[in-house]
Amino acid sequence: MTAARPLITRQPNERLLSLIREAGCSNAGLARRVNMCAAERGLDFRYDKTSVARWIRGQQPRGRAPAVIAEALGRKLGRTVTPDEIGMGDSRQLASAAGLRFAAGLAEGLEQAVELWRSDIARRELNGAGAGMYGAAGSNVAPAALVEPSRDWLITPPDAEVARGSGPRVGPADVAAVRATTVALVDLDRRWGAGHVRPVVVHYLNSVVAGLLAGSYREAVGRDLFGATARLTELAGYMAVDCGLPGLAQRYYIQALRLAQAAGDRGFGGYVLAAGMSHLAAELGNPREVIQLARAAQEGTRGRVPPRAEALFLAAEARGHAQLGDRETCDRVAARAQGALERAEPPDGDDPHWIAHFDGAYLSDELAHCHRDLEQGRAAQRCAAQALEGHPQGRVRRRAIGLLLLAGGRLQEGELDHACHTAGEAAGLLAGLRSRRGTEYFEEFRGKLAPHRKEPVVREFTERWDLLPARPAPG
Repeated sequence: MTAARPLITRQPNERLLSLIREAGCSNAGLARRVNMCAAERGLDFRYDKTSVARWIRGQQPRGRAPAVIAEALGRKLGRTVTPDEIGMGDSRQLASAAGLRFAAGLAEGLEQAVELWRSDIARRELNGAGAGMYGAAGSNVAPAALVEPSRDWLITPPDAEVARGSGPRVGPADVAAVRATTVALVDLDRRWGAGHVRPVVVHYLNSVVAGLLAGSYREAVGRDLFGATARLTELAGYMAVDCGLPGLAQRYYIQALRLAQAAGDRGFGGYVLAAGMSHLAAELGNPREVIQLARAAQEGTRGRVPPRAEALFLAAEARGHAQLGDRETCDRVAARAQGALERAEPPDGDDPHWIAHFDGAYLSDELAHCHRDLEQGRAAQRCAAQALEGHPQGRVRRRAIGLLLLAGGRLQEGELDHACHTAGEAAGLLAGLRSRRGTEYFEEFRGKLAPHRKEPVVREFTERWDLLPARPAPG
């Protein structure tokens, strides 16, 4: 993969700096004026002098902020000022960067998340799945855009206050509704694939959840609301991966990480890094980024998460070492992951809701991937079989992928008949799913059959499943 480069080349905003000097404003003074103008419009901006300094350096604020900044400067100057005059008028450029930054301030973080949801809706409605205002961003990922937010997350202190005093009242029941909706959507995703469910998640975020975030809430309710929103945003990222939109997934993961920071939930932030961003890097074949992200999760949550979470973070790191071909380090880290899971409480214990699902079956699934990448067919078979034994029938996509890992292990060991039979079972499950990720696993297996294409069992398998995937996964 080519080296990552910034999507936007930032240059100092000379036009904005010139107008600030003309108005005789200090950075702090302009920030106060912008916040006052925003409040008159029903917006809750919390910019400060540091925000203004970033604008002068070339950062483009999101959403309605450019219009409000122009209005604030216009009032001070006694004339109309447009966003173009302050160097913030190129909305197409802004859309291309939606969701790619880990915002320093809470107000900017909210703007970025809401803009991402809104832009995702527009992308689908105006141009169809996989295209639109993101251009190629739905498909292309810059590894640095995953790793850099992890650094920001490590060094950024928690938000001092998240309570809001304006807008409709939001209470615990509203947060409970978001959480219950998320649980239902997770179940649907596992059974039917993200192609069926992701549009619902994005619309729910853009309508219901965005409205709640713009309401008024006490500190405790606000933290819980940000936590519930982070979980649902992370789910949207996972679904984007399943729909073959990794560039969009990275944006959702970055915003989920920022929302978890606002919730004060360090553990879930680590989960986003390890279960989301690190796994995305693994899917893209970027092992060094896999390891960096998993280690950032471990470092940023040290002493703050239960053993079950530690096991997941370590398993994610092991995947990176396996992709590098470093068998010794992979084995060592995998052993630590197994040890951590052995120390964990039963799944119905006191673990946080976001990690309760990570059981022996999930760990075996992770280790099967490691053995596959290390070309250890027997070990891959063993771990895939253990995963399939533990995954309930409702985890349809996970079972399909597990069957393909098992089939791949059998193929590595020369068990051609068994491999094709097992892959056929997986194909039967995938035929009822809308999961691009699942079909990519199947296509990878089918590609490995090429050296054996003259064998009768392979010809029969190819003829039977030639039409898969018959159900593409829309984004």
